Amino acid sequence: MSENKFRNKYRIPSARWKNWDYGDEGAYFVTICTKNREHYFGEIVNGEMQYSELGIIAVNEWIKSMALRPDMQLDMECFQVMPNHIHGIVVIGRSADSMGAVNVNKGNKFGPQQKNLGSIMRGFKSAVTMQARTLDISFAWQERYYDRVIRDDDEFRRIAAYIEHNPANWENDKQNKQNKQNNPI
Repeated sequence: MSENKFRNKYRIPSARWKNWDYGDEGAYFVTICTKNREHYFGEIVNGEMQYSELGIIAVNEWIKSMALRPDMQLDMECFQVMPNHIHGIVVIGRSADSMGAVNVNKGNKFGPQQKNLGSIMRGFKSAVTMQARTLDISFAWQERYYDRVIRDDDEFRRIAAYIEHNPANWENDKQNKQNKQNNPI
């Protein structure tokens, strides 16, 4: 059991792909959820997202993330803010048009997290939270986020289509708390 403890406290194992450096060129599918799947960002009406004030902030902060990190050559244009979560594709270092296969023989680097997917997500979540506090909106994120390294062009296209059609499929979405069949992540 001692290998599951750090400084005598239990820790949750990393969900990151051990053979990948998350600061390298590549495309990543991310999902970021609100705490308790609360609908902070708006509602789906007739298959379309109707943004709340905080939903508009989330959209703007997502877009602003690209401008804040020009040295990382980010492409984050494929995204969708939903009532209680955000799906997006973050491309680091090259355009979505030049995806191709990824090199899986790299290692994840431990140490200060900067200029990588984790720093992008941390900055985004922090910016939305600070704006919510400025507007006195009670708001919280779920800890962590889901990510997947996109491995080829076909997978990229499938995920992009899923993101684009997410509002129309809201009734069956597992993140929809009103969906009777949903399963929490």
